[in-house]
Amino acid sequence: MIRAVIFDLDNTLTDFMKMKERAIEAAAEAMIDAGLPRTKDEIIAGIHDVYEEEGIEYQKVFDRYLIRAHGKLEPRIHAAAVVAYRRAREGTLSLYPHVHATLLELLRRGIKLGVLSDAPRLQAWLRLAYLQLHNLFDAVVTYEDTMARKPDPEPFRKILEELAVAPQEALMVGDWPGRDVEGARALGIRTVYARYGDTSGEACGETDYAIDDVAEVIRIVDELHAESRPES
Repeated sequence: MIRAVIFDLDNTLTDFMKMKERAIEAAAEAMIDAGLPRTKDEIIAGIHDVYEEEGIEYQKVFDRYLIRAHGKLEPRIHAAAVVAYRRAREGTLSLYPHVHATLLELLRRGIKLGVLSDAPRLQAWLRLAYLQLHNLFDAVVTYEDTMARKPDPEPFRKILEELAVAPQEALMVGDWPGRDVEGARALGIRTVYARYGDTSGEACGETDYAIDDVAEVIRIVDELHAESRPES
């Protein structure tokens, strides 16, 4: 019997990479308009270099980039980049199709819902709140809650504890084979590989299910419930 469904956040519920790329482009254009003598492609490449070094959630990416590329942190250019980035982020952050309906349908079935994300706590909650999902989840575990990232077992143990379910009573839905799928399977949690959001480039090994639309999670839950019912 499945009592809880745990979702990764970025690229599983939200199209994070689409949002990130558009926000970076907007910041690059704003820097040029503010007087930075670089091409758009040069700026984008430089920003990606910083993210590659520090992680995709690094909050001082423009500080680091401008000091490296411009030799100083010029307030006019820095402020223009931050404002443009935030506006683009808010304008393009969106759910994948059928996410909201799927979550509501799972709740109607009495299923607990959780989010397990490697994102910083505030950033994860901001995304959930902006998308009006923050009141739908029974538990949200982020990087700061365990100071460990998937596939380390600690985040998975934490979310199971928060949801008060055993591994065999949970389903993990995520786009990253090496983190979401392998991490969950190591603890005995059934896994659903969200093929539609995978940007990792990794081949997905063993998984219980693979889906191209998040709505398929409802069918999987129903099938598992049917299998668990005793024969009459």
